[in-house]
Order: sequence, then structure tokens, then C-alpha cells
Amino acid sequence: MVLGNSKIDVRKWVHGRDIGRFTRSVTFFIGFYLYLLLIVDLRLIYHGAGEISNFPSFFKGWDFFREFVSRPGGPVEYFASFLSQLFYIGWAGALVATLQAWLIYACIGYFLKAIEYRKLRWIRFIPSLLLLVIYTQYTYHFVTVTALLAALVFVCLYLNMISKGSKSGWLRLFIFLIMSITLYYIAAGAYLLFAVICTMYELLFRGRWLTGLLCLLLSAVIPYVEGVLVFSNSSIDAFCDLLPFSWKFIAYKAGGRMVTIVYLLYLLMPLTALVLGLWQVFVKLYAKRKYEGQETEKPPTKPLKLITGIYSWYFQHKKIKWIFRTVFLFGFAFGVVVFSYDIERKTLFEVEYYKYRKMWPQVLKAARNHLDSFPVILAVNRALYHIGRLNTDMFSYPQHTGTLFLTVKGSEREYWKKFDLFIELGLVNFAYKDLSGCLEIFGERPLVLKRLALVNMAKGNINSARIFLNKLAKTLFDAKWAEDYLELLLSDPNLLTDSQIQHLRSMMLQKDYAFSVIDYEDILLDLLEKNPQNRMAFEYLMAAYLLTNHLDGFVRNIARLDDFNYSKIPRLYEEALLVYVYRTRKSVNLYGRQLTPESNRRFDNFSQTYQQRYGQNKQAAFKELAKEYGDTYLFYYIYGFSGVKQWAGGQ
Repeated sequence: MVLGNSKIDVRKWVHGRDIGRFTRSVTFFIGFYLYLLLIVDLRLIYHGAGEISNFPSFFKGWDFFREFVSRPGGPVEYFASFLSQLFYIGWAGALVATLQAWLIYACIGYFLKAIEYRKLRWIRFIPSLLLLVIYTQYTYHFVTVTALLAALVFVCLYLNMISKGSKSGWLRLFIFLIMSITLYYIAAGAYLLFAVICTMYELLFRGRWLTGLLCLLLSAVIPYVEGVLVFSNSSIDAFCDLLPFSWKFIAYKAGGRMVTIVYLLYLLMPLTALVLGLWQVFVKLYAKRKYEGQETEKPPTKPLKLITGIYSWYFQHKKIKWIFRTVFLFGFAFGVVVFSYDIERKTLFEVEYYKYRKMWPQVLKAARNHLDSFPVILAVNRALYHIGRLNTDMFSYPQHTGTLFLTVKGSEREYWKKFDLFIELGLVNFAYKDLSGCLEIFGERPLVLKRLALVNMAKGNINSARIFLNKLAKTLFDAKWAEDYLELLLSDPNLLTDSQIQHLRSMMLQKDYAFSVIDYEDILLDLLEKNPQNRMAFEYLMAAYLLTNHLDGFVRNIARLDDFNYSKIPRLYEEALLVYVYRTRKSVNLYGRQLTPESNRRFDNFSQTYQQRYGQNKQAAFKELAKEYGDTYLFYYIYGFSGVKQWAGGQ
């Protein structure tokens, strides 16, 4: 088997030391794949959680394709956008990301072989480790890294072609020119990485000064001629597109995250080539001086002899060397993923992913790792409602007056987190406003297009809905849903036969509000007036009363239990009623229901502990009350926060 001018002896692979390196590499990338599949889960990055604003959309059809192929860098962006959609399928996304990392690994290995520094093969693993850091931080830089890979592939092609061809400098320059024109069109500004590496190769490793300087000159001319004069880009875009310091890259909300790691990915090869090239020049000069007698060799000292002996022993024992390198590689990789793994960010991504798919038990399970996040508690409350536990277990989690609708300061642009809640409640106008904000920030993501189509169909804006449905029909994974609705609109333009649309219309309000924590009561009461069977609006209204300790409003609406056929009063409602009766000394009409003995006993024990044992000293009573009653409304009413029972050691 022949590669360039070098021959690969198959027997050497089978019986020699290369099989050890091969085994280590295969094991590493299998581990890389499994880590992305089982721990990181790239489906979470595809969903984005309202945090990744630079994840690309992809649509079938000539119009979308033409937009990319009509400009430099478009082919890489189109290809990377398509591959990124495979993140939707966990195993396929992990495979794509692993292949990308392996190709970068292979290109660096080929370059090191070409410059005859095979002993530095360990450098090949550095980009894969940096990519692991990017993925464990739940950021998206796949397009930029794909542009990097394109540049490295062209470096390898250039080295392979000049090794086969004539030694003529003009021929090498012609090859460089043709490849430069092609690569610039494919990868835009990432072409500069190719140009820099090839220039250093010619200058430092082969001593071809004229060829190297002309390559350097062409690297400045080609982006200007092809980018500015031919494709009419600005000078900045012509030189910077698809590079990590491009303004387009930094402008995204996610651009600032892990940008240093992306810089390191791009700088690794040029810096490696520069250092090794300068070292090679230095070695040649030193050897020349020694040959000319300008420097005499000094006998090695005892410490130097010891170091040299250890070094020789290490390289003579191949098995020891292989074991040491393997242990070091996997130990270092383990350290990288442990110290870079962002469990809180993953929790947020998991919660949003499971919430979107309405996997409510999984939402609660994932949320345990990050209960100090308002968006997470927003999702927790919605999950509790859907599994029938909002009015019994709400205070088992940390609560705040702003968590029910995410109205806390600083959450004004958290559109992604709220639109599904608004749709379910019947606040379709609110959802439309937030979805429009999402469209502006995140672009035409399928999830946003799907919800916009649904909202417009519910509002009766059928023409607008068709626009979103037609766009959605060109996606890879949501096309069937859109096509079914487009077909239904032909036979039923008003969607009178669609149960989901009719359900939304039965609940939705037409009037607009300036939504805030101040006017939540009027909004939820209006929802109940529009549809008295809107159970979610009722439970959220009662939860809001509890969170604000507005017990008068809570008691006024207790009669609505009959509208939803509650067989008994939920636990948290019982506790609120007991507090109300105790504070006001007024009786409450329970409409034939009775408070359970258990709730009465819990209230009596709480009062005895708080008042008699600790004399209403909140600080002194805190630990005992938190341990026994940290998940109750009684505790929340006194202290103003909740979710402390487990922390305090309660069961």
C-alpha cells in the first residue's frame, strides 16, 4: 500500500509497534463516540434550550441550496448545516461529531509525517480533547470546525500532490494557486489557515524561499480578488468569514462561549508548524557551526547522563512506553471531561428538551441537579401540573413569586422558555409575541416554525399559517406534520374538524395585556371566564395566590373545585385554608368537603413547634421546621421560600 512517497508495510501493522498506536487510537475514538452519545447527548444541543442561537436550520430545495452556493464559504456552511441536523438523532449526531474529530486527527498526523516529526503524534489528540470541552459546555461551533477541517484536508492534499509532482517551484505554486481558489470558494476565510501552513512548510521545512513568499503574497491577494471583486463581499467578510474572530461568529449570543477553545483549535497547527520549523532551522545552523569547528562538544555531566539513560531505557521498552502513553492519554481525557463538564447547563438543556417532548417525569428527574434556576422551576411547575401534583408538591421545590410565569427581572427575553406554557393556558397572543422574539433571535428553527403555524391556525390567520407550514414542509424531521395540515386546509380551511385547534380556540383570549406579576390575577380570571373548564388556568391561579400569600383571593375561588370534580381538597389548599382561618378567625365554605385529620394534625404540630417551643422565633425554629415541614405551605407562609425539606434532612 502506497501513500505519497511512503510505503506502508502491512506486516508492520500486524506484528510491529503500529498496531499498538492503532489500538489506542481506535479505543480513544470509540470512547469519544460513547461519551457524546451517552453523557453529552447531542439531541440537547439540537434542541438548543433557548441558549444556542447559532444552530443552523436546513431546508430541502433549490432555493435554500442556491443561497449557499452563490457565495464563498457557502458549500461548507451548507454541508455543515445538513450534518448538524443529524444531532436530532442521538447516535447519528455522535457519529458525525466523532468522524469530524477523527478526520482532524488524521490530517494532523499526515502533516507531522510529512515534516518528519512522527514522534509528536500525540499532538493529534489535542483537537479531539478541545472538541470534548466544547461539547461538554453545550455550545455549538460545528460549522466553524468544519471550515477548519476543510482547510486541513486541503493541506494534506497539497502535501500529497507536491510530493508526487515535479520539484519545479512554479508547478508547486500553480498547484497552490488552483487549490487556493477552490478552497476559498468552499471555506471562505478558513482558507487563510491553509495558506499559512503551506507557506511555513515551504519556507521553514523545505527552504523554498521564493515559493514560500509567493504563497504568502497569494494568501492576501486571493481573498481580495475572489471575495471582494468577484463576489462583492466587504473586505472584512472576505478575509474573516467562517473564522472564529469574524463579527458574525462573535455576534451570536453563544459566540462568546468557548471562543477561546475555538481559537486554540485554529492556532494549534500553525503554531506547531512555526515552532517545529524554527527548531529545524536552529538545528541546521547549530550542526553547521559544529561542523565548521566553531563549537566543541562538551562531555555530558552526571545528571545529563542519568536523564539520557532514563530516556534511552524508556524508548527501548516499547510495552512500557505504550502503557505509559495510553494511561496518560486516557487519564488526561478523563480530567478534561470531568473539569469541563457543565452539569448545570446540561440540566437546563435536559429540562427544556424533556419539557418540549412533554416527558414530565424526566423533567422532574433532570431538574434535581439545578433547582436554583428560575427557568428550571418554571418547567418543574408545569411538569407538576401535568402529572397532577402542582397543588400537593409545589413547595417541595424552591419557589419564588416570579417563577410561575418567569416574570423575574432579567427574564424579559426568555421567550423560548414560556411560549408553550402560554399556548397551553390559552394565552395565544402572548405565545405569538414570544415566538416572534424567538424567530428574531434563533432564526427559522423547526420548533419555532411549528409553534408559529399552530398559533396562527388557532387565531384564524390561515394565510400566515400556510407560510410557516410550507417552510416547515421543507425540513427533514417535521415535514410530515406540516404536510398533513396543508392537506387538511384544502378540505377544511377553518380547521373545524381538528380537535387540537378547536381546543385552543375554546380557551384563547382575544384581548391583549401587558403581562407582569401585577396583573396575573385578572388574566387568569379572564381565562376562567372564557372557559370555566380551563383546569390549568385554575391551578395556576391558585398557585399564584399561594406564592403571593393572597389568601383572600384564594378563598374566593375555592368554590371552583366543583368545576373540576375534585373529590377532596388538595394538601396545599388545605394548609392555606387552615392558615386563613387561623389568621382571620373566619369560617370558610368548603361546599360539602372536609379538611383531612392529617392536615389538621400537621397544622397543630407546626403551630405548637413554632409558637410554644420557639416563641415565634423564626431563626431558632428554622432547622426543625425545615426538616419536618419544608415542603408545606405552612413553612412557605412563615419564611417566604420553600424546597428545603430534603436539604434539612427530612424525608
